[in-house]
Amino acid sequence: MAFSCHSALHKLHEQTDFTIALAGNPNVGKSSVFNSLTGMGVDTANYPGMTVEVNMATTTLDDTIIGIIDLPGTYALGTVSEDQWVARQGVLDGRPDVVVMVLDATKLARNLYMLIQFLELGYPMVAALNVVDVARRQGRNVDIKALSRHLGIPIIPTVANRGEGLEELMEMAVDVARARQNPSPQGLVYGHDIELQIARLTNAITSADLEDPYGLPHRALAMLLLEKDSEFLEITASMPGWGPVLELAAELRADIEREHGQPACSRVAAERHALAGMIAAEVETVEEPEKPPLGERLWRYTTSPVTGMPILFAVLAAIFVLMFFIGDNLATVMSQAWVTYIEAPISNALFALLGENVFSMTLLWVVKGVEAALTIGIPYVLTFYLILAVLEDSGYLNSVAFLTDAVMHRFGLHGRAIIPIIAGAGCNVPAIIGTRVLTTTRERLLAGILIVLVPCSARTAVIFGAVAYYAGWQYALLIYGILLVLWVLVGLGLNKIMPGASTGLVMEMFPFRRPHLKTILRKTWFRFKAFIYLAAPILIFGSVILGALYNTGLLWDLTTPMSPVIEGWMGLPAVAG
Repeated sequence: MAFSCHSALHKLHEQTDFTIALAGNPNVGKSSVFNSLTGMGVDTANYPGMTVEVNMATTTLDDTIIGIIDLPGTYALGTVSEDQWVARQGVLDGRPDVVVMVLDATKLARNLYMLIQFLELGYPMVAALNVVDVARRQGRNVDIKALSRHLGIPIIPTVANRGEGLEELMEMAVDVARARQNPSPQGLVYGHDIELQIARLTNAITSADLEDPYGLPHRALAMLLLEKDSEFLEITASMPGWGPVLELAAELRADIEREHGQPACSRVAAERHALAGMIAAEVETVEEPEKPPLGERLWRYTTSPVTGMPILFAVLAAIFVLMFFIGDNLATVMSQAWVTYIEAPISNALFALLGENVFSMTLLWVVKGVEAALTIGIPYVLTFYLILAVLEDSGYLNSVAFLTDAVMHRFGLHGRAIIPIIAGAGCNVPAIIGTRVLTTTRERLLAGILIVLVPCSARTAVIFGAVAYYAGWQYALLIYGILLVLWVLVGLGLNKIMPGASTGLVMEMFPFRRPHLKTILRKTWFRFKAFIYLAAPILIFGSVILGALYNTGLLWDLTTPMSPVIEGWMGLPAVAG
């Protein structure tokens, strides 16, 4: 359940000694850090009108209770997109005692951009330099002491998916929070002309003795106004005394645009990127390996149409085979064991205690409902979630998104839409929530409708567990073929009638990585737990209702009115109704 961000952040502050905001770019290992520190007891919250969520949890270090705010992964702070806005607002509203920024050691320059933005906001900070093991294999070595001097904050090397360095990271974060230690960066200076404009606006804010929004440093406010940040322009315009400062900011933005031939916001962003690149170049040495790493070679094979498409079809076929053979055999073994060792003793005890009557036989359907939940959930649903977690953790789904982009554009979608669509084969609900990775409302709506037509793991369990078992695997394939044709027709039709156009292919390609067993099991259990909590009670309740109708004979009375349709139109026996 998602709560209001404001109330959730306030509650977290009240219940903990310190709060830590966890920030980082997408796919840097931030979730691994968060999950390793907190486990799975997580609350989610969002801002009104926003679909991007903030995760919150608590952990302890010695006797200290620590609240952790997991901000959405984003490449920058700002108002350009929901994830940028929520990440910044989560810090401004949450007022954390320390911000822990997770950096990807293999992409240092890109990651430093947002870290510099946090430094400008003036929050106490610690950085986790993650995946240092992968960086070393790529021939990348980062001088951590030099990086720490440049940024003025502690840097802790980590390998989050193995838990390495996380205890030291937490200890350092708590020490910085206790000391209220603000960053003291050396050399975070932009070009001379930009620095002059920043200094003029900063001095104007300081001289005017104005109320500071969110208590931010005057230099940070000056930069936000120079970047023409829409939210801070609106906030300061509504506060007394800011009029002359806003007029000066507009003049300085015009000066920057005249001098550089580009908007001030673009110029400041370019300066920040250049600064991040300069720092990375000074602290990082790169030695080209003798041959490309395995992950890079796999990435090339899986994204090339020549080799990628056969690999994709082979992976899909392997999923089908695993689901059919493993699921079918496991379901058979579990069903036989359940009937022999669980159902038989319970039925004997029930009949001995209550006698063989409608009531006792209906109660026995509770046991049958549990059997149905287990023999569907474990062999089929759990197997699929395990496969999905392996593909996700390895980075292969990213290659699938790139490879299928041309096909997805025929349906008016970006290649990234394939990821929530594939996830829909596990469960439609979280898959639809996952469409928030798409950039436009049109794409999210299109993808959401198409996801509903994807057979989820429960429907797959019926197809494999009933149709394939009783009629044969070829009929199960036929059902999938019919669903695929329906999916294609609906997708093409919606793309024709819905206004708007699909976006181009702009996405980051993440490298292949060795799947980590602990992460795979955690993701699998997290998803499967939702199936147990949501689907199992429905199956058990439905079994009891069905048992009551069956044992009282009412079930047959209900099939009679339906027989003209079932027998006449569909050519099935009346009992199928």
